[in-house]
Amino acid sequence: MITLITGGIKSGKSRRALDLALEWRSLVSFIATAEALDDEMRGRIAKHREERDRLASGAAGGFTTGGFTTIEETLELDRAARESGERALVDCIPMWVNNLVYYRREGDFSRILEGFIAGIRANMRDCIVVTNETGLGNVPFDEVTRRYNLLLAEANRKIAAAADRVELMVCGIPLKVK
Repeated sequence: MITLITGGIKSGKSRRALDLALEWRSLVSFIATAEALDDEMRGRIAKHREERDRLASGAAGGFTTGGFTTIEETLELDRAARESGERALVDCIPMWVNNLVYYRREGDFSRILEGFIAGIRANMRDCIVVTNETGLGNVPFDEVTRRYNLLLAEANRKIAAAADRVELMVCGIPLKVK
């Protein structure tokens, strides 16, 4: 089953994804797309890693076997989907798109995205994908941010179309979309 969790920034998407992954109670690959380019991001990554470790060890139900195996993949999500095992949590698509723009790899977007979706379908029993909703804001002033938003919106549409379930997080509350 493919689950897409979308919503605004800090709406509870990542925590919801972790809670759903804990229901599997078995080994889960955590595909992390963020790259620690500054102190603030290093702190955010460390906080998320600590939360995963705490949850996996049983503080909130935990796993009966295994836990989270982190796969750090900032660009080649298609490869990560092929190599991650039968259950994965991908956090998050906006950082992946950001990395493509930052490293000037926008030309690889469609190939990687299509390979990612195909990899989920072919290789995984379950996958949870976290993204940000782009359609609720204003049109950005600068051209780079507009390109980023268009790529993220396209990724969201394609992953949502492939997903069995889509949830929109609002103030920490999941709303069923699909």
